[in-house]
Amino acid sequence: MAYKALYRTYRPQTFEEVAGQKHIVKTLKNALTTNKIAHAYLFCGPRGTGKTTMAKLFAKALNCQEGIGHICNKCSDCVEITNGSHPDVIEIDAASNNGVEQVRDLIDKVNYLPIEGKYKVYIIDEVHMMTTSAFNALLKTIEEPPAHVIFILATTEPHNILPTILSRCQRYDFTKVSDADIEERIVEILEKENITYDKDAVRAIIALADGGVRDALSILDQVLAFSGNALNVEDVYSLFGLASKEDKIDFIKFIANGDVTRALARINAFAEGGVDLKRLTAELLEMLKDVLILKKTKSQDELTVLSEDEAEDLSTVLSMKQVNEMIGAFLRAQIDFKTAPNVKTMFDIVVLKLCTDEVEEPAKQIKVVEKPIQQESQDDVEEIKENHLQKPIETPVTTEVEKPVEKPVIEEPKHEVKVEQPKVEEKQSAPDWLFEDDTKEKKVVETDGDRYELDDDMMIKLMVTGDKEFRKSLSLRWKELDSYLGHPTLGDIVALIKDGKVFIATKDVIVLEYDFEKLSQKANIKENAKKIAEILSKMIGHEVFTYAISRSESVRLITSYHNLRQISQLPKASDIKINIEELK
Repeated sequence: MAYKALYRTYRPQTFEEVAGQKHIVKTLKNALTTNKIAHAYLFCGPRGTGKTTMAKLFAKALNCQEGIGHICNKCSDCVEITNGSHPDVIEIDAASNNGVEQVRDLIDKVNYLPIEGKYKVYIIDEVHMMTTSAFNALLKTIEEPPAHVIFILATTEPHNILPTILSRCQRYDFTKVSDADIEERIVEILEKENITYDKDAVRAIIALADGGVRDALSILDQVLAFSGNALNVEDVYSLFGLASKEDKIDFIKFIANGDVTRALARINAFAEGGVDLKRLTAELLEMLKDVLILKKTKSQDELTVLSEDEAEDLSTVLSMKQVNEMIGAFLRAQIDFKTAPNVKTMFDIVVLKLCTDEVEEPAKQIKVVEKPIQQESQDDVEEIKENHLQKPIETPVTTEVEKPVEKPVIEEPKHEVKVEQPKVEEKQSAPDWLFEDDTKEKKVVETDGDRYELDDDMMIKLMVTGDKEFRKSLSLRWKELDSYLGHPTLGDIVALIKDGKVFIATKDVIVLEYDFEKLSQKANIKENAKKIAEILSKMIGHEVFTYAISRSESVRLITSYHNLRQISQLPKASDIKINIEELK
């Protein structure tokens, strides 16, 4: 009998066997129990996270002879669905069946009643590969299929699906499976196969799989083919060109000690051993993160890669400054790798810089501390005069100028550079739109509470009615907020506003975009949003409602906007009426 791959042999046969995706399992089981079954589902997420498996399990639960919601794996319907031979469960690969003709053929057969089961289930994999014409041909059928038909669309790229299709499906977002869930699944399979293993080897496979159960089992299959009936970490390292943990720890120590010779020799050894330097960079960052956690928390509970002894060992070698410098350098390297013509050369330069920076650091500190004022004054005085202070230079505070009597030429620049009056005057001449806070009570940024939530339809309407010129002018005024970053009562809220940038500006609504979701969620807490709106309303001159989105949300909304515009489905600005009170 032909060998069957592990990921196929151990494909989950019940909802309980699925690794991760608990939120999706619970929702589907509840829908089956209450008989609230939709006509079309969209399963989207990274590869190998269980989309097709979940679709087949759902088809079983719909057609099992024990009743809806059951999966007995014994009746003819369950067995045939498992084998892929059930006439009413049709799997379609949209990558090779993506044209209008194939869709029309599907539509012709949709109206036929099921042959054996209760439902006909169409599982369309890689649905994003379908052409626009094929999508349009399928549109009406997906919207109103016969009562006995259910569509399950699976894709890794939901952003490439027409919005009109998306709006007709219940969407389920599959996430990367946690390391703990993958480990549990791998160990279970190894024990069933009577294979000896060590935990470090399992963890190395999990790191390579990057959240995909199928990838993890495929890697496991490959390692077992190489090593036989045992799984050890050396075989994983050898087969996939990985550096051992000990080698990586030594490498970090070489950098910390500024040992250029040994650090470069280790890089060459990595390269000759086939180690992927991009992956190595990510692994070094994981280790440094553990060291940083241990230094800050003195606890081993949050360590993910290093043992407590290993983290303690590195912690004694590395200062906090070194850890942060290495993390910063390797994070920047990950970005630079994308455009670097030679990854090894780039990696060499990063390591050399880290080694040599550590040696030069004391000299740099002395240079900065010794003569800050003299260096600035001589170089900057003429520029300050010409560019910034065209008015006659006042020599306002004679007490400031008394010290350097023997160098009258430097008296003016010294006053201009260090005296505090210009800064105070700058604050006083700052924008006068900000209200006086009579309460003198500090407006604290809340970290928890009810949040405003606007759906995509409302966001699209705001994008349609947005005023580009108003947005630009408001963005140019953003620097006006700088004067109030140190404000005793408003400083924290102003800092939160400054972290964002204007994404949409209408007469009544300002939408801010933040780089990170945590910041956008914080800005949408109702108490915070009211404080933000209060400040921006004073800045603009009339009342506004504020809302925040993350960078990833803005990318998704822009894509949806362009898709709708392509098919002439954008709402007309003249038809849109937005009431601030309704948004609240």
